[in-house]
Amino acid sequence: MVKTQFGIKDLENLSNVKAHTIRIWEKRYNLLEPDRTDTNIRKYDIENLKKLLNIAYLYNAGHKISKLASLDTAQIQALIRTTINGLDSEYLLNVFKSAMFEFDSELFDDTLKKILEKKSFRETFSELFVPLLNEMGVLWHSGTIDPSHEHFISEKIKHCIILHTALNKKSVAQNNKQLFSLYLPYQEIHEIGLLYANYELQSAGFNTIFLGANIPLESLKHLLKTKKKVIFVSYFTVHPEKYNLNNYLNEFQKEVCDKGPSELWVLGRKVGKDVKNSKNIKFFKDIKQFTDQIETIAST
Repeated sequence: MVKTQFGIKDLENLSNVKAHTIRIWEKRYNLLEPDRTDTNIRKYDIENLKKLLNIAYLYNAGHKISKLASLDTAQIQALIRTTINGLDSEYLLNVFKSAMFEFDSELFDDTLKKILEKKSFRETFSELFVPLLNEMGVLWHSGTIDPSHEHFISEKIKHCIILHTALNKKSVAQNNKQLFSLYLPYQEIHEIGLLYANYELQSAGFNTIFLGANIPLESLKHLLKTKKKVIFVSYFTVHPEKYNLNNYLNEFQKEVCDKGPSELWVLGRKVGKDVKNSKNIKFFKDIKQFTDQIETIAST
């Protein structure tokens, strides 16, 4: 069942307002109107959540809670419009959260359209989508949001990346023969980072072969039967598991790199401080380091 009621701890996680502060605002100013269970536990609906997200934004922008508590929904929205400084990231993240809880594709799409009128897709991804996805991961693990909420946001972002990849793809230069193949290792299914890497590569004018998620190492060798000098790009979010990481890299070196002039470029959460570049394997601590590298190659 999709979550439609939230405890006060959920509100704290979503708004970054402490539960103690929420209780004070509720008691002094009647800010929210929760239902209560038979055991007197507060339960908040989506309207309460949306109101708190907006109030938190305005409060952090310097408005007094005593004034904010006296405003109705229309007045709060009007104050937000006069408060927003350009494209305020905090407010936009709250809008995306509201779209998530109501499964409102139109709100998500309209908000994104306005953002892209002033920001590049690269800026939008790094400044908004990455923080949003990071927060969704924390909220999912804490039980604050339902998996359906996380999937809704993830799929919206995936479709957005795929669309902009098609729109922004450049013709491959005749002298640019470098081929990239993007894949996720066996049991790894978190595709968004890989899709974005593909967007950056195609935007820079490179040919790519996108293999997607859950690819066994053995399968990569089939690509090398017809393609030479491939740079494989992967995103390690959950797999390979930490204790198997070095084994995986050693096997990749032996089974893929040693068979021909191939490399492996790795991004993702699994790229820690203890990993070191080798002749054929490179690690990137973030997407900017990755984009800097491909821009360097594209300019040579």
